[in-house]
Amino acid sequence: MTPPRVLTIAGSDSGGGAGIQADLKTMLANGVHGMSVIAAVTAQNSLGVQGYWELPPEAVKAQLDSVLGDIGVDAVKTGMLASPVLVETVAEVLAGVAAPIVIDPVGVSKHGDPLLEPAAVDVVRARLLPLATVVTPNLYEVEQLTGVKVEAEEQMMEAAEAVLALGPKWALIKGGHLPGEPVDLLTDGATEYRYSAERHDNDHTHGTGCTLASAIASHLAHGEDVPDAVRIAKDYVTGAIAHGFALGAGIGPVDHAWQWRPLDVVQ
Repeated sequence: MTPPRVLTIAGSDSGGGAGIQADLKTMLANGVHGMSVIAAVTAQNSLGVQGYWELPPEAVKAQLDSVLGDIGVDAVKTGMLASPVLVETVAEVLAGVAAPIVIDPVGVSKHGDPLLEPAAVDVVRARLLPLATVVTPNLYEVEQLTGVKVEAEEQMMEAAEAVLALGPKWALIKGGHLPGEPVDLLTDGATEYRYSAERHDNDHTHGTGCTLASAIASHLAHGEDVPDAVRIAKDYVTGAIAHGFALGAGIGPVDHAWQWRPLDVVQ
């Protein structure tokens, strides 16, 4: 039986912790067939991003046409798109896709390295976010997109309303950078859901944003509604963070395969 089909459109992470590599690992772990359109290539390891190179827009468009024209999709997830022309290229194609779309508006890496040109932010606002079933910004990305600076959980609804004003159906505001118990807020403007989780004492969290967005897309492809897809994805990511491991000399990745590890490894 063919599993649900999920397409990621993002950048490649040579260190394997985030980007396309994290997306495909997450999709496998969540029971879907992952496919990829590579929009950029990064030289990246546990210490940071040493460089990135965009693919030509015609190469990105050819990959999209190849997958969508033959295989099709049950959900789409976007990540690092880097430049205005790549955002425009992807948005033009996704405007004709009926499947759910999860937008992870990647602005910077876990290490603070910029991954989106300043000029591309306006294009993300105007062209990409209105196509989103769910958009999943962290607090830095909320400020980058809307100008709203969140410093306490009480401000998350204001942030969500500002994001929704840009056109997505649902906004998931990730509160992991706030002090205290991490809480994420999901809303469509009418209904509000809050997802809390234990904060794990683990510095190896590279790839959390990519992983969460890909897990949401996977469960939308399985037919879950948005609140349930987010809940299942949040539980998966929380486990992956709990079992993140050291790799290299810097920030290691979350463990995308934590559910498959022997008990003596994951406990």
